[in-house]
Amino acid sequence: MRIRDLLAVESIELNGTVTEKADCLNQMVDLMARSGKIQDIEVYRKGVFAREEEGTTGIGEGIAIPHCKSKAVREPGLAAMVVKNGVDFDALDGEKIHLIFLIAAPDSEENVHLDVLSKLSVLLMNEDFTKALRKADSVEAFLKIIDEAEKNSDEVKGNADEKQGNANRVEVNVDEVKSNVNEVEGNLILAVTGCPTGIAHTYMAAEALQKKAKELGLTLKVETRGSGGAKNVLTEEEICHAKAIIVAADTKVPMERFHGKKVIQCRVADGINKAEVLLDKAIRGEASIYEDKGASGSQKKSSSESGKSYEKHGGEESHGRGATNGRGATNGREAAHGKGEGIGHSVYTHLMNGVSHMLPFVIGGGIMTALAFLIDTILGYGATGGGNFGSCTPLSAFFKYAGGLAMNMMVPVLAGYIAYSIADRPGLAVGFTGGLLASSGNAIVTAYNWAEGTSGFQKFIADFAFQGANGGNTVSGFLGGIVAGFLAGYIVLFLQKICKNLPDALDGIKPTLIYPVGGILIISILMCFIFNPAIGMINTGLSNMLTAISNAGFITILGLILGAMMAIDMGGPINKAAYVFGSGMLATASQMLANGMSTTDPAVSACYIAMASIMVGGMVPPVGIALACYMFPKKFTRAERDSKISNLVMGCAFITEGAIPFAASDPLHVIPCTMVGAGVAGCLSAFFGCTLMAPHGGIFVFATVGRPLMYILSWAAGSIITALMLGFLKKDVEK
Repeated sequence: MRIRDLLAVESIELNGTVTEKADCLNQMVDLMARSGKIQDIEVYRKGVFAREEEGTTGIGEGIAIPHCKSKAVREPGLAAMVVKNGVDFDALDGEKIHLIFLIAAPDSEENVHLDVLSKLSVLLMNEDFTKALRKADSVEAFLKIIDEAEKNSDEVKGNADEKQGNANRVEVNVDEVKSNVNEVEGNLILAVTGCPTGIAHTYMAAEALQKKAKELGLTLKVETRGSGGAKNVLTEEEICHAKAIIVAADTKVPMERFHGKKVIQCRVADGINKAEVLLDKAIRGEASIYEDKGASGSQKKSSSESGKSYEKHGGEESHGRGATNGRGATNGREAAHGKGEGIGHSVYTHLMNGVSHMLPFVIGGGIMTALAFLIDTILGYGATGGGNFGSCTPLSAFFKYAGGLAMNMMVPVLAGYIAYSIADRPGLAVGFTGGLLASSGNAIVTAYNWAEGTSGFQKFIADFAFQGANGGNTVSGFLGGIVAGFLAGYIVLFLQKICKNLPDALDGIKPTLIYPVGGILIISILMCFIFNPAIGMINTGLSNMLTAISNAGFITILGLILGAMMAIDMGGPINKAAYVFGSGMLATASQMLANGMSTTDPAVSACYIAMASIMVGGMVPPVGIALACYMFPKKFTRAERDSKISNLVMGCAFITEGAIPFAASDPLHVIPCTMVGAGVAGCLSAFFGCTLMAPHGGIFVFATVGRPLMYILSWAAGSIITALMLGFLKKDVEK
C-alpha cells in the first residue's frame, strides 16, 4: 500500500481559505468525507475535535497533522489542504500553518495502513518536500511530488536494508568492536517515542531525533510504539550500554527495563520540536537515574553493573541517587526540564481514571434501575408501591436487582482504579477492598452473637469497627470511595518503599503476599475505625442538608449552579465535576432507598432533582447553538451552519461536546450564552421538581423523568435563551 492509495483526488484542496482552527478542521473533515471512507461523518468529526482537545496537532514548521482513529472510519484515508496565507492553528512553534494532512484510521486490528502513515509523517519532516507541496499548481502535481518522494524513500530504505544485510554477514567481532567503541566514546543514546493514537507523532518524533543525532554524530536507536505495536524494540544489551534513554511519549511505556539508567521523560511533541535539546541533555548526562520500585534484586544488580560503563565518563553511579518519579509512565511524566507534573494535576488524573472506569457501571446500572421504576409506574404502582416501588412486579424486580448490583459496583471500581492509577496493579486489590468497605459500611453487630462480658481490646473492636443497632451511619459511600482509592494507592507505594531492601529471595512474594495482605489490613483498619464513621457522619449531614435545601426552596439555586457548570467547559474539569457530583447523588439516593427511605422523601428527591438539572444543563449548549444557526445564519460560517443538524442530535443525546468547536472559535461570546441558557434550564427543572433516576441518555431516558413535560419546557427555554443571546452578542462573520 502506498500514500496514493490513501489520498483520494477529491480530498485535496490546494487553495484553502479558512478563518481559524475550528473552521479548518471542519473543512478537512468535509474533504475526507468526499472520499466515501467515512461511514459516520459527525462521529468522526467529534473524534477529530476531541483529539485536538488533548493537544494541538500543529507540529510547527507550517505543518499540522490532525487525526482520528474511530469506528466511524470505513477504511483508512488521507485528506490534504494547502492554505496559502496560513491559519492560526495553535502550533507548537506559534507560527501559522500552511499544509494540513488529516488522517482517518479505522478502529480495527488490521493495521496495514500504519506503515504508509508513518512514512508520510517522516516525509513531512523534509523541508524541501513540504515546500514543493505548498507550491504545487495542480492536484496532479501535488500527487506526483508525493509519489516521487515516496519512491526515493523506498529506494533509500532498500539500500539501507541491503547494507544492513551485508553488515550482518560480517564476522561477529566487528559488532563487538563497534559496541566497545560506543561504550568508550559514551555516545550511544536510546529513545522511545509514542503518542495515544500512535499514527503520526510517534514516527515524527523518531525521525526528528534520528535526524538531529546524525547531525551531532551520535549513535541513536529509537523504539516506536505506534498503533501497530512496538517496532525496533530496544534490546537488553543496548540498554545496558546506553549512556542515556529519552522517553518522548504521551502514552504508557514499559519503564521497568530502564531501572538504574539515566532517563529523560518528556512529551512526544518535545521529541519533534526539541530534539537537539533532549540529545544535548542526554550526552551531557543531565538526566535523573530512573528507579523502578518493583524491580527485583537481580535487575538492580544488573543495572548497577551496567552503570559502571558510563560512570567512568562522568556519569552518576546508579545506586539510588537522582530524582525519580516512582512509577514511570503510569505515575506521570517528568518534563524535559526535569520537573514533574503538579500535585493538583496528578490528583485530578488519578481521580478521572477512577471516574472513567466507574461511569459504565453508573450509566448501565442507573438506567436499568430507572426502568424498574418506570415499569412499576406504567403498571399503576407508582402511588401504591411504597417501599417496594421498583420491585412490585417480577419484571421490575429483575431490572432493579440487576441494576442495583451494577450500581453497587460503582464505589469499589472508583476506588480500585484510583489506586491502580497511583500504584499500578498492586493497588487494585487494596483499592477494591477499600471501596467495598466504603459502599457497605461497617458490619451490623446484630448479625453476631458476642460472648457476654466482652471487654478490653475485643470490646474496643466491637464498639468501633462494627455498627450497633443505634450506632449511626458508617456507610461512607462515594466520598469514602474517593478517600479509599487514594489511601490504597499510597499505602501500596509505602509498602513498596519499605520492602525495597528485602532479600532478593522474597521478590516473588511481594506482589502476591506482602502487598495485598499488608495493604488490605491497613485499608481495612483505616476505613472501619476512622473514615467510615467520620464520612458516614458527613453523609448523614449531606442528607439532612439536601432535605433542608429542598424544604427551604433553595433546590432551584442548586439546579442553577449545576446547569451552568455543565456549559462552562463542555466536557472539561468543571463539567466533569458537576457530572461526578450528580453520579454521587444517585449513589446517595440508592443508599437511602436501601435504608428504607422512599422516593418521595425530600432528601431522595433532591438527589434526583440534582441529576435532572445536570443533564438538562448539558443538553442546552449544542441545541441552543443549532437553533442560533437557523435563526441567525449570518453569525456563523458555512461550516458551522452545516453542523447544526449534528449539534441537534448531540444535544438530544446529552453530548455537550458538540458545542466545543463554537466555544473554541469564539469563547468570549459563546460560553456566556451557553452558560446562561444551561443555568436557566437547570434552575427551571429544579423549580418544577423534575427528577431523573438515570445518569445519561438524553431524550432516550425521558420516559424515566419525573414531570417530563415541564422538563422539556425547561430544556426548550434554556436553548432558546442561548440562541437569542448568541444572535445579539455574536458579530456577523463578515465583520
